[in-house]
Amino acid sequence: MKKFDKDRLILGFAGPVLALVVALALTTVVLLASGRNPFEPYRIMFESASYVDVQVLIVNQAGTYYLAALAVAVGFRMNLFNIGVDGQYRLAAMMAALVGASVSLPGPLHIALIVVVAMLVGAFWAGIAGFLKTTRGVSEVVSTIMLNSIATALIAWLILPKNFGEQPAGSNNLTTGDIAESGWFPGLPMGDGGEIYGFTFVAAGCGLLYWFVLNRTRFGFDLRATGASESAAQASGVDAKKMILTSMLISGAVAGLAGMPTLLGDTHTYSLDFPTGIGFTGITIALLGRNNPLGIAFSALLIAFLDKSSASLDQFGYEKEIATIMQGLIVISVVVSYELVRRYGVRRQQQKVGEELAAGHAIKTEKEAAL
Repeated sequence: MKKFDKDRLILGFAGPVLALVVALALTTVVLLASGRNPFEPYRIMFESASYVDVQVLIVNQAGTYYLAALAVAVGFRMNLFNIGVDGQYRLAAMMAALVGASVSLPGPLHIALIVVVAMLVGAFWAGIAGFLKTTRGVSEVVSTIMLNSIATALIAWLILPKNFGEQPAGSNNLTTGDIAESGWFPGLPMGDGGEIYGFTFVAAGCGLLYWFVLNRTRFGFDLRATGASESAAQASGVDAKKMILTSMLISGAVAGLAGMPTLLGDTHTYSLDFPTGIGFTGITIALLGRNNPLGIAFSALLIAFLDKSSASLDQFGYEKEIATIMQGLIVISVVVSYELVRRYGVRRQQQKVGEELAAGHAIKTEKEAAL
């Protein structure tokens, strides 16, 4: 039975807790410097989150963030920085919406087709970066940033009415057309508070699958081993290039799912006002959650809480951008706090090794003296 490591557990929690404390402290300083009450915005946000309709919005948003963060985390565990999740997510959502609006199938088949198309498109778009890295050594950071821009331009071209898009009468918006009701994913009604997207529960299932594959399968072990040391993994028989490409494909496929809660549970079409920036928020959440599915879940709820509860700040004379400032400070605090915790962990480990060696030497000396 594996021995419980108390130090490891404490260090695991120390990073995100320290980051949140620092972010809150710095936000309070910003509010004080601007001559505002440093505590009133927090009270307003928590009071707003006490309403059922806002809670539903938070949970729904968290489901989308969770999938985006899982996509980022898959790359992180492989020591890959898939910064292109946002482009993969948007292109996948649009292509899935186009296919979903153009066919008519029985409910389960219709939904399955939309989801499969989204995963395939996301995997394909991320796979381009994986292919360039494994065959030409191109950094995935550079290629995915470029692919984000290309995805934006491609979406803008595809959604034109002369191509595949539609312009509703009396509107300046462009859409891919409405998906038939057979392609809507049923949700969980919450009375007057609205409905929790059904795909939010699928997102939770993806988190369980992520944990199982990563920690209980040979593939997950190979992925983590390659991420830790590519040369060592190759020496043990793991095809590092194959693992890199596979990881990027999986990351892209999960990124493709990130648009499904909104597409199948709310808008039922892709339009110019479809949410953007989800992939970049996913990076923050994956970092704060330390690539752990449970940590990512709490982080997704936190960021969703800041997003949705801050909408009421305007009514009380506070700018809702306070929440955006806090999110930015969380990102900075995460980087700094994790490095501090890592250094402390290294020193603590060295201290423990020294103590064990000293104890072993003392026992050996006592035995020699007894003889």
